Amino acid sequence: MGSATTQALATTTAELTTANVGDLTVARELFSAAREIADSAQLSGALSSWGAPAEARAQVAKVVFAGYSPVAVQLLTSAVSQRWSSTTDLISGIEELAIRAAAIGSPATDVEGELFQIARLVAANPELELALGSRLGDAAAKGELIEKLLGGRAGEATVLIASQLVQQPRERRVRFLLNRALQLVADQRGKKVATVRVAGPLDAAQQERLAGALSTRYGADVTVNVVVDPEVLGGMRVEIGDDVIDGTVSSRINDLRQRLAG
Repeated sequence: MGSATTQALATTTAELTTANVGDLTVARELFSAAREIADSAQLSGALSSWGAPAEARAQVAKVVFAGYSPVAVQLLTSAVSQRWSSTTDLISGIEELAIRAAAIGSPATDVEGELFQIARLVAANPELELALGSRLGDAAAKGELIEKLLGGRAGEATVLIASQLVQQPRERRVRFLLNRALQLVADQRGKKVATVRVAGPLDAAQQERLAGALSTRYGADVTVNVVVDPEVLGGMRVEIGDDVIDGTVSSRINDLRQRLAG
């Protein structure tokens, strides 16, 4: 990510935080805008032409997206007024705004937890991952597949995020998209996400104690997502952001093997 994109994301995210997002309408409109920009070379060129004044790019956005809610239009004009490192970054930035807006618009839903479960479902089903990630598949059909799979099993915000992301993968794997989305949702809610790999399931009390310990260590609420992996043998491996705490038996055995081999 270039420095221009980093600054643009910071500016647009700050503006989103102070906007009156309300329900999921703004999130839907931002996803729609990202898709429309990605599908039109002419529009994406007009909105990301850094040779044109920011005011001119903003005016194009106001005209094209005039039918959207005032909040969505304001966020879009702000986004295209920023300087991004590439057109792809602009589209991804609007997509990120949509994900964050969905988190704001559905505060009572465990969106990050539900996205994690969807990512695990996709990882466990190669045929499903292929169907969702194939370049040959119809985008709308992929979105409908997600909606059918999740109907009644996940909140509206979760279904919206997942169904929209699979329609615009842009050379990115579905699991990556879902994991990125859950991290963004957690960040928007002031949380961190820990992925914990263990040999057997943790009960509710164990998860609560672990979340409490990690929250104290990182100074923020931590959501714990548990992955049961018999290959770890015992102990646990915790991944949170760029940090990895590996206390698994398998890791210790590998360390011992390396020492003996040395």
